[in-house]
Amino acid sequence: MGKGIFVTGTDTGVGKTLVAGGIAALFRESGIDVGVMKPAESGCRRENGVLIPMDAIFLKEMSGCQDELDLITPYALEHPLAPGLAAELEGVHIRLEVIREAYFTLASRHEVVLVEGAGGMLVPVTSDLLMADLVKELGGLPLLVVTRTLLGTINHTLLTLYYIRREGMQVLGIVMNQTCPQYGLAESLNPRVLQQWGQSPFLGNLPFLPSTDKESIKKTLKTKLNINRLMTWLKR
Repeated sequence: MGKGIFVTGTDTGVGKTLVAGGIAALFRESGIDVGVMKPAESGCRRENGVLIPMDAIFLKEMSGCQDELDLITPYALEHPLAPGLAAELEGVHIRLEVIREAYFTLASRHEVVLVEGAGGMLVPVTSDLLMADLVKELGGLPLLVVTRTLLGTINHTLLTLYYIRREGMQVLGIVMNQTCPQYGLAESLNPRVLQQWGQSPFLGNLPFLPSTDKESIKKTLKTKLNINRLMTWLKR
């Protein structure tokens, strides 16, 4: 049974998919058999009556895995909302056992599975299940926390890390991601502050990436992300 890493964020739109996909591509390039998963993806566009989970497709392409899309994302939802809310509006019953079965199937096929959450740790997955609960149900996967560089990120990130530690979960590291071209005083100072106060390994500060093609992402992460720390953890 392979290991798993749960990629969470301080909010939606912080770059979880980009970071997870880039790490998956670097793992694959290093000869690691990597799988990917996004248990529930909301905001999917509809084509010919079928919902298309673009984040899941991106993760699959970046990882080079051949797993079925329905296994990577058991629940594709149309409304751009927390999965629990989108499912309620669409009459979809998200079942924990379906997600668990999909994850453990993927974990049996690969050395490591990168699981990307939706939003942050306290986003509802169902009417009685938060994203943090899902992490525990998947075996208490260690967490990679993706956060913005923008003003306000210190509070969001430290609150997220505080909650994770309070729940007894493991943080593999923090990745800061510049989500827009703006770069000012906050962006230059926030990484140092999070290294000081985060009480967690700081894995990198990614610059704004105007292009999301595979080679550009891999090149940036190779130079800006401490991928060796994740490799070391994986080989333990």
